[in-house]
Amino acid sequence: MKTCFALCATAALLSSMTLSAPAQSPTHQSSTRWTETQANEWYAHQPWLVGSDYIPSNAINQLEMWQADTFDPKRIDLELGWAEAIGMNTMRVFLHDLLWQQDPKGFRDRIDIFLTIAAKHHIRPLFVLFDSCWEPDPKLGPQHPPIPGVHNSGWVQSPGRAALADPTQYPRLEAYVKGIVAAFANDPRILGWDLWNEPDNVNADTAKETQAKRDQVEKLLPQVFAWARSAHPTQPLTSGLWQGDWSSLKTMTPVARIQAENSDVLSFHNYGWPEDFEQHVLLLEQYHRPILCTEYMARGAGSTFDTILPIAQKYRVAAINWGFVQGKTQTNLPWDSWQRPYTLQQPMIWFHDIFRPDGTPYRQHEVDLIRALTSATNGPPSSGSPAQ
Repeated sequence: MKTCFALCATAALLSSMTLSAPAQSPTHQSSTRWTETQANEWYAHQPWLVGSDYIPSNAINQLEMWQADTFDPKRIDLELGWAEAIGMNTMRVFLHDLLWQQDPKGFRDRIDIFLTIAAKHHIRPLFVLFDSCWEPDPKLGPQHPPIPGVHNSGWVQSPGRAALADPTQYPRLEAYVKGIVAAFANDPRILGWDLWNEPDNVNADTAKETQAKRDQVEKLLPQVFAWARSAHPTQPLTSGLWQGDWSSLKTMTPVARIQAENSDVLSFHNYGWPEDFEQHVLLLEQYHRPILCTEYMARGAGSTFDTILPIAQKYRVAAINWGFVQGKTQTNLPWDSWQRPYTLQQPMIWFHDIFRPDGTPYRQHEVDLIRALTSATNGPPSSGSPAQ
């Protein structure tokens, strides 16, 4: 009954959509890394890219967002409408290898539905294929409810710990990367492919597991780039730098060097104060490629829309903040909630996220600022209030 209702609702939603084609840009189908000229030519045809790391408010993680029983096109359509109304034109969206293993065709179909909804709202997503953050043992099926008072308590790694440590599973991972990228390699609705989020993030692993994980990632990451490139995507590949010294390739960690040397466009994460953000932008400018910040904005850590967005606009750096709608991920709670859950009293200042689940902004000044800066750079967003 639930599946039938969801499919009927999806059909009705899609039949009502009038799509406008995204802006065309030069396409490069190559089995090798884009040249600086190709990358910058592509970027010259993009608007100033502004968006969020997106997951619907009713999903705790990537699996709950995409699995057939919990995929919710109606909710996604509502929330992406709020993004369009404030001038956002991209979203960074996480996929998962287990979803491909479970049902390749169904997963492709749901991605296509998502892309149709996003295109309706003039949003071109950056898809993330793998992620080294948080729960290392992901499982398909119903996901556990949020842990009260804890930031991002249900997020899962891809590939999980067992798959990463088992080379016999790499052909399955290869099939996932090639299958997803090939299916959408020529799709203008997609901005690009972020192949691995914070690949050498070790979370709370033991020291022994930490080094083992980094060694495994260091060997696998170049293969992931090669797998994706073999599908000849017309969209750029990237993997975001997030720690260490980026002043030269020699000073980078081994994993960061792999990311920098294989990415068509450079991406990075920064949750620091505006001075730190600008310093990292300047460090990356020496590599003469487009720069995308794919994670920023942690109010309690000093990274805010008020201070960071004007810098990103000045350097024409893509600005994708963590968190869009408060929901089951609970990323409005600070990082220290992992050690000290906020079960008795919510913090006064939200850490991440822009909107409440009903579409009202956490802070009206922030959405006014986003709308003003994107309008000044890219033209006016759709009229109307984001709240529905």
